[in-house]
Amino acid sequence: MAPAKDADPWTPDELTERLRAVSAERYHDRHPFNVRMHEGTLTRGEVRRWIANRFHYQRHIPVKDALILAKFDDPALRRGWLRRIRDHDGEQDRTGGIERWLSLGEAAGLPRDQLLDASRVLPGVRLAVDGYVNFCRLSPALDAVAASLTELSAPGLMRTRIAAFEKHYPWIDADGLAYFRTRVGQGGRDGQEALGLVLTWARTRQEQERAVAALAFKCDVLWSLLDAVDRGAGGTT
Repeated sequence: MAPAKDADPWTPDELTERLRAVSAERYHDRHPFNVRMHEGTLTRGEVRRWIANRFHYQRHIPVKDALILAKFDDPALRRGWLRRIRDHDGEQDRTGGIERWLSLGEAAGLPRDQLLDASRVLPGVRLAVDGYVNFCRLSPALDAVAASLTELSAPGLMRTRIAAFEKHYPWIDADGLAYFRTRVGQGGRDGQEALGLVLTWARTRQEQERAVAALAFKCDVLWSLLDAVDRGAGGTT
């Protein structure tokens, strides 16, 4: 139910608490597939299927960030957000987060051209990623930025994932885990930056509710992506 128009806005601390509660309850670290990944019970085929399909999400991160950046009127904001695109696309060829994910795939035995072949992406993964990109394209800046607040939970997930891969999946070369290691710092920085913007922009209760709903939507996107990977038949082996 939408809040009454005259409802008092939450304080910054209250809004922060509600946003963090969404992540605590709905972030995809709780998904059964991620739980099994971190427990070390995935088969090689399942790990490879996840890497290949998650790459479809990874390669669209700079696309959604470019759509968000285009909503900013302030050059300083655009410059700051542009850093996110550089983080994933790199400053030159063979650098950046997308390149590091390709290296993860190669370390797991997936040829680079197989990861780049979008025709292999599961339909449910494609639908989840398209939904997120279109949300960032069509939504106001507040909502699009609020959806990125899953970054607040990313550092903890990355640390757990690094430990799990080192312990349970030694057949993946340790150098292939560079993406996860890099995102520990980047995710924390990006999450705090986005949180500051949301707390500044969301002044009314309606705006605050929209921010919370946007984060819940993003959690649903990541959860749906894992649903598709978990159920995906065939795929890489």
